[in-house]
Amino acid sequence: MDDGTRALESVVLMRGQSEGFWRDRRVFVTGATGLVGGWVVRALVAHQADVVILVRDWVPHSHVINSDLIDSVTTVRGNLRDQLLLERILGEYEIATVLHLAAQTIVPIANRNPVSTFDSNIAGTWGLLEACRRSSSVSEIVVASSDKAYGEAVSLPYVETMPLNAVFPYDVSKACTDMIAACYANTWRLPVATTRCGNFFGGGDLNWNRIVPGTIRSVLRGQRPVIRSDGTTVRDYIYVEDAVSAYLCLAEKLAQNSALRGEAFNFSTESHLSTRAMVNRILELMDVDLEPIILNEANNEIQAQYLDASKAQRMLGWDAEFGLDDGLKSTIAWYREHLAKEAG
Repeated sequence: MDDGTRALESVVLMRGQSEGFWRDRRVFVTGATGLVGGWVVRALVAHQADVVILVRDWVPHSHVINSDLIDSVTTVRGNLRDQLLLERILGEYEIATVLHLAAQTIVPIANRNPVSTFDSNIAGTWGLLEACRRSSSVSEIVVASSDKAYGEAVSLPYVETMPLNAVFPYDVSKACTDMIAACYANTWRLPVATTRCGNFFGGGDLNWNRIVPGTIRSVLRGQRPVIRSDGTTVRDYIYVEDAVSAYLCLAEKLAQNSALRGEAFNFSTESHLSTRAMVNRILELMDVDLEPIILNEANNEIQAQYLDASKAQRMLGWDAEFGLDDGLKSTIAWYREHLAKEAG
């Protein structure tokens, strides 16, 4: 078990959620091979939950597969778009809690292949929620939306009362996810709530096109980091352990309070910075002097996005535990160890 895993277990077990709530609870997690999904599964196993995951593609380097986690959960192979399969999973495993994290999350892929993104993010969501509607055991559902669902805003930070004005492919897919969840909550009283987070970062993200892992890997290889945009885009960043506590906290509060049904919550450290500033901060923490390569090739992306998390703080008692530097230091340490092992 690496230091990042130990940190995850200690933090999540200390705050936000009561360990007893999750013990032996039957939890279905979609998107378990993704960054946040892997850490969520790790936390649930630490809480002694009975976890079922759906895996479409076998991703051998993902945290949940390339660790002892895969031996601690029930794995079902299949596609989120398989309605009968979802109903079978919820029924046969008597699922109580659903954490829907699966999505196509890469903006350039959404721009190149919008249909696959819409299929996964929109149709996948309504298929799962319809299966939940037909289930007699599901008692709470957390659906991962995104700050991208808001689209361009006249003023920032985003607050939950703002309309969803997404126009670009990925952003629209998350806005639809969000609205479909609200539809099921309000029309059929389904116990579902949504999360709206900024850009996740943390150990285990092997999508090197993302700015944090890509920059760290470049530095460790002695290469100049690459910035796909012009470097001025502003984003809200949230460390993966804070994201884990957000999902688990919301699920538990939803189980306790039916009035949260249909609500959406921003989760954020409430600190934001430009892409260039994020790269510079990583370079400073890694004590290197490398000039980034700025490609200025990004398109169909919102210029500035960041969130107000006061609703989650007030209604859920949630707050971020990690500052940006703390999260980045843990992330850098994870990649140092991971890439050293890969090298030999």
